[in-house]
Amino acid sequence: MALRLVADFDLRKDVLPWLRAQRTAAAGARGGGAGILENNYESLRVLNVERNGNIIYTYKDDKGNVVFGLCDCRTRQNEHLYTFEKDLQVVSCSVNSERTLLAASLVQSTKEGRRNELQPGSKCLTLLVEIHPVNNVKVLKAVDSYIWVQFLYPHVEGHPLPENHLLLISEEKYIEQFHIQVIQEDGNRVVIKNSGHLPKERVAEDFVWAQWDMSEQRLYYIDLKKSRSILKCIQFYADENFNLMFEAPLDILLNDSGFNLVNFGCADLQNQEKLSKHLTLCVFTNHTGSLCVCYSPKFDSWEQITYSVFYFHKGYSKTFTAALESADSYVTKGITFLNLDYYVAVYLPGHFLHLLSIQHPDLICHSLFLSGNTEVVDMLPHSPLQSLSGSLVLDWCSGKLYRALLNQSYLLQFLWNTRLDCEKMAVLHCVLSCGRDSRFLEAKIIQWISETISSCHSFDLIQEFIIASSYWSIYPETSNIDKLLPYSSVLTWNTEIPGITLVTEEIALPLMKVHSFKGYWEKLNSNLEYVKYSEPHLLYNNSVVRREWHNLISEEKTGERRSVVYVRSILDNAVKVISNLEARRLEPRLTPLFQEEDNHQRLLMGLMVSELKDHLLRHLQGVEKKRIDQMVLDYVSKLLDLICQILETSWTKHNLHPCILHFHRRASAAEFAVFHIMTRILEATNSLFLPLPPGFHTLHTILGVHCLPLHNLLHYIDNGVLLLTETAVTRLMKDLDNTEKNEKLKFSIIVRLPPLIGQKICRLWDHPMSSNIISRNHVKRLLQNYKKQPRSSVIDKSSCSVEFLPLNYFIEILTDIESSSQVLYSFEGHDNVDAKFVEEAALKHTTMLLGL
Repeated sequence: MALRLVADFDLRKDVLPWLRAQRTAAAGARGGGAGILENNYESLRVLNVERNGNIIYTYKDDKGNVVFGLCDCRTRQNEHLYTFEKDLQVVSCSVNSERTLLAASLVQSTKEGRRNELQPGSKCLTLLVEIHPVNNVKVLKAVDSYIWVQFLYPHVEGHPLPENHLLLISEEKYIEQFHIQVIQEDGNRVVIKNSGHLPKERVAEDFVWAQWDMSEQRLYYIDLKKSRSILKCIQFYADENFNLMFEAPLDILLNDSGFNLVNFGCADLQNQEKLSKHLTLCVFTNHTGSLCVCYSPKFDSWEQITYSVFYFHKGYSKTFTAALESADSYVTKGITFLNLDYYVAVYLPGHFLHLLSIQHPDLICHSLFLSGNTEVVDMLPHSPLQSLSGSLVLDWCSGKLYRALLNQSYLLQFLWNTRLDCEKMAVLHCVLSCGRDSRFLEAKIIQWISETISSCHSFDLIQEFIIASSYWSIYPETSNIDKLLPYSSVLTWNTEIPGITLVTEEIALPLMKVHSFKGYWEKLNSNLEYVKYSEPHLLYNNSVVRREWHNLISEEKTGERRSVVYVRSILDNAVKVISNLEARRLEPRLTPLFQEEDNHQRLLMGLMVSELKDHLLRHLQGVEKKRIDQMVLDYVSKLLDLICQILETSWTKHNLHPCILHFHRRASAAEFAVFHIMTRILEATNSLFLPLPPGFHTLHTILGVHCLPLHNLLHYIDNGVLLLTETAVTRLMKDLDNTEKNEKLKFSIIVRLPPLIGQKICRLWDHPMSSNIISRNHVKRLLQNYKKQPRSSVIDKSSCSVEFLPLNYFIEILTDIESSSQVLYSFEGHDNVDAKFVEEAALKHTTMLLGL
């Protein structure tokens, strides 16, 4: 199951045993039955979930009286709140944070044909009760329309507040706020001050839809202006103040005569059997400053269903049309939208589950659409579900409160089984976004990549994993980082997703109504400002690093190196990255990495640190430099660590041993497998121009020499797949003897080496071929500035040991140049590389060519 529902509260388990114990105790005290009867247990239901997690429930006792109780979410203790000694039906109920006041809205029980006896002539009675201890009851409203009540829960710790604030939501389409002052009398008895006159004010009116966010104390509502739906939000604060935060036009059709409430307590008064015929609308936010409105219109077809998500923090909406599996599959339940923090789940029981990315909804491949498989689409209860704040889900019918989570184990298993590239992409991101035990998840994903690396054709698995995992490792630390660091290696996706079509449209941004922002509102405003004003491409890429790295390598080849201080600072960055990486490692490495300098990779590493740091400093406002420095080190370290993990997983799987670093052995199937995975890693990092761990190219080249025939090996080298490092070639020269096959290999390698490395390597090979190369280089240096001078045509034969005039003449010229410049061109490893050495090398080479 892609979603896992973890029960936080179960009415039957957390309340019923207490009620039975209460009944037994009361029966023993009175010698008879009392309390709630077994046949009245069906009247037990949840009424409300308050901000602090306390759950208010109601039931009817054996006399038909309405009883209110509360379950403390922290202690799991139950508490009786109040009993109305009338057979009434509860519309709504709320308790203040100190549990001293209870507000309730009730109507006459439908089985009684008469009006409410407490207030003749009214259908709905709204009461405010002092319950610490039970004392006075005040009538707030007695009207013919339904009323819902909700106490505000400010962020205030410590002593009780002297004033409480209560919202009254009327079916007549207005919302009022009552200000209730309380005082203590006779010790701890809490009573309402001036109960005869409670100050109140209108908060909203003429709305057709409203939603309460209990966690953030926000009221969302929609009113119609000239047949246009306008979404508004009111933020309530710890004092009695509240602000209208924004207005946003919504392109949806709402009926002026309609009325719909979300998260204002129990929905029992709505006809649940007709849910599928009504629209579904809800607002979701999260700590990153996202603002999503999820909307599903009335059903007009049993063949397909349409739903939309308005991503206000991104400036566009996406409308999805999902094909139902079969035309005769009757839709008995409406769509359910669930808030999963970084995802919105769209669930239609028996038909499909769609996990939509909130932070990165641009490409449809980053969202997971599952349909058809009953195990996948029937994992949630079929009864109506309501998504509350903080991924809480309430099943009103069963009285269960769940916490909805992405099911890591199921998603990992699904990753192994799916054949669709779009599902692989989506599930990969779903798993990484879970954020729990990231090391374990990465190990599982790497294992999957190692087994299925060739089965994905739409994108590079290694590339996507490295980019996505590095992103998720740093994303929770700082807001707005999602706009600056790449989330995916895929920039476009044109492949259709089976079973679903998509239309994307730009939408008007919310108009913020205040000018000072804190917390969530600051982040939302930052997101909106980004959509309005930012550059189109702020995501970091390594294009500047690529250019600068090539410049440094070119300068190294020509000997024109820029400031030593600059290069040293770049290399110091690399040292910091490697130190940061090694400090976090708990186990010793199995692979022979980080055992050599590899200055080219260290330059690339250091340049990436420098450029990424500059990028974040330019665009991350309000974040101190020290924090950005550490963030960059962590990010680049993570990139390298993931590459090491992939290689170590393959190394361990194939049980390789450090002895593979020697050349005097034949390659095994295991070495072929590791060589293949290293080649894929190289392909993935090359296109993104990412650094590799020092020693990677040496190990890759050694495995290449083991595994490839000579012509393939040289093809890999010539095309830049294998890079000849000094460490690898040095080991090759020392390990291999001078058989004909090995001589051919050595010579083919030497002629492909950069001149500086080639000069060092030649001295390690005691062979006429290396002497020839040394001589050629010596002659090239001597003659590169040589100017021909008039000289005698007579050669002093007495000084010549060989009767070969062209050679004698050439050696004499070299000798003259050496003596005139008074410089002995020594070659590393040879004390006297001079004209005499060149002559001997030439004779040996000629002898070999003539077969003498």
